[in-house]
Amino acid sequence: MSASRAQRTMSASACAPETAQGTHLFKIDGYSLCRGLGVGKSIQSAVFRVGGHDWCVYFYPDGIREDSKDYVSVFLELKTQNAEARALYHLRVVDQAWPPPPFTWPIPSQYEPLVFNSTDDDRCWGYTHFMRKTKLWSYVLEDTLILECNLAVIELKDAQEANVKISFEAQAPLSELVHNLSSLLEATEGSDVSFKVKEEVFPAHKIILAMRSPVFKVKFYGSMRDESSRSITVEDMQPAVFRGLLHFIYTDSLPPLDYLDDDEYEEMVRHLLVAADRYAMERMKYMCEIKLCELLHTGTVATTLALADQHHCSKLKDACIGFINSSNRMVGVMESKGYESLKRTCPFVIADILEKAVKTRRI
Repeated sequence: MSASRAQRTMSASACAPETAQGTHLFKIDGYSLCRGLGVGKSIQSAVFRVGGHDWCVYFYPDGIREDSKDYVSVFLELKTQNAEARALYHLRVVDQAWPPPPFTWPIPSQYEPLVFNSTDDDRCWGYTHFMRKTKLWSYVLEDTLILECNLAVIELKDAQEANVKISFEAQAPLSELVHNLSSLLEATEGSDVSFKVKEEVFPAHKIILAMRSPVFKVKFYGSMRDESSRSITVEDMQPAVFRGLLHFIYTDSLPPLDYLDDDEYEEMVRHLLVAADRYAMERMKYMCEIKLCELLHTGTVATTLALADQHHCSKLKDACIGFINSSNRMVGVMESKGYESLKRTCPFVIADILEKAVKTRRI
């Protein structure tokens, strides 16, 4: 009796969604004229097409609802009639002074596709509390604001027969470079220079300082260097500020300041900006500018404006002037302690404020 033999076949199919991606820039000229438009009133972008559908961005300069009147609201709407689309979207404000790199979508697990349906309330998705209006002024350049909408429309395809392959993927460990450099901060091992600031002494490494700061590079490796000097006295700076400068040099991040109250925090950021300018640390200086743009208020904006003018911080200066000229804040600013100093040390800035205020009213 012959034995029977069973046969087994194996097949596989694969389904990979396709995405159509697009970017739309929504430029709002004369942004100051949008102030006071009213809650629930919007400015509409031109209609643009991505993934076979028409889309539009709605910008609400005074918020879409009463509870968001201190914010701007931004929404993306599917304009194609009687249509449904699954999509990922990302909205951001463009920093015109320091343009960001092209947008790249993160890993899929970090974004959940949304269904846009133009036949019901799901035609719109967006952000009710997109950004505080006071913070948004730091992105306004020459009275122009630019919003960027990145959109990926997803289309599911039928599964196709596919070859099955087994592969193994090795993943390299995360970089330890920043951790290794930060471990040298305040370490005496390997240090070849020290800084005396008031009564405190900070060990450091010349090559790291020179790599991060053009001022230190000239001091330690320039033609006029003093190779015998291993101790340097730093004048006109507090130890906490110099410690913050070293922290940025070794870690590429501003020092933690959570232990300070609001006034101390703002004052420390000002000192860090001055230190960054002194040692030509442009990235650190810019990060301090951004922090100060977020901290603007009537009581200290005059002090911050004087600082911006003295240290050539054009972005911060424009943000301060825009803040002062918005919502009738001028009277409160004139009553602040920093205003008299601003008039005395930076008289031309007062002229800039008045000139822009007059131009805005004429328009």
